[in-house]
Amino acid sequence: MTSTDYGHVHEKFRPIVLLPDNERIEFIDSPRWIGYSRANEVLDVMQGLMNKVKQHRMPNLLLIGDSNNGKTTIIQDFAKRFGQSYADEDLIVPVCLIQAPPSANEKDLYISLIDYFALPYKSSDSAGVLRAQVVHILRETHVKILIIDEAHSMLTGTARQQRLIMNAIKYLCNALQLPIVLSGTKDAVRILHTDPQHISRFDVAELPLWQNDRDFKKLVGSFERILPLKKASNLTETAILNLIYSISGGNIGNVKRLINECAIEAIKSGDEQITKKMIEDKSWLRPTRGLRKIIG
Repeated sequence: MTSTDYGHVHEKFRPIVLLPDNERIEFIDSPRWIGYSRANEVLDVMQGLMNKVKQHRMPNLLLIGDSNNGKTTIIQDFAKRFGQSYADEDLIVPVCLIQAPPSANEKDLYISLIDYFALPYKSSDSAGVLRAQVVHILRETHVKILIIDEAHSMLTGTARQQRLIMNAIKYLCNALQLPIVLSGTKDAVRILHTDPQHISRFDVAELPLWQNDRDFKKLVGSFERILPLKKASNLTETAILNLIYSISGGNIGNVKRLINECAIEAIKSGDEQITKKMIEDKSWLRPTRGLRKIIG
């Protein structure tokens, strides 16, 4: 058979179906962008911020959602699309994407930013010295937007430390006239309440859990279209779709993992399609308040 015979797979990915099993499994495990309306809306907002004319009070964004519900995927895709560094007269770095330090520590924030550019620093330097180094780096590389993931980590620390690190972020925004995007769980909203000024500076965009509706059906169908399986699985049939929703809890990360785990099993078993039983056997992936037991 040729790749054109696999009409249930998107034409872009049909050649993958003809690859050896191990390569198909590797393809399934590889990160891949699945576009959907809410994600595209957030990307558009971020692009608008990035292209905003510099002004005294730059708008900022806080992106929130449940853990594993697509926040990091969106900001990484944004950085991939718009953050390609290049050399002009200077090194141009349009997008700076870092992970928040594990606690509300101002110096650790500056060190994370300096590390992003792989530049040396002295950990013994004061916060003021490190801040000046960061401002110089961001200015010299013409960074157009700063993105800080895992912003809820900055809630770890005293109220004073939280105020200091948020004031540091505000300073960078003001000094460089730079839009800033924070991304984290819903708890991250609390970090804005350390100062009323932060609330007025940040718009909040939420990635809610999916409802079992037409959009969810379209999402599952999109996942199936990139699976390099030799037979159609018909995941959007009502009974199977309801089962996927029940196990995933409407969390896009859980949906992806569930479908990928089943697709890999379909290849290894030789079935070449995802069956309802395969999905039922992966019910241990269902979100719980405790640990998920794989065995026992």
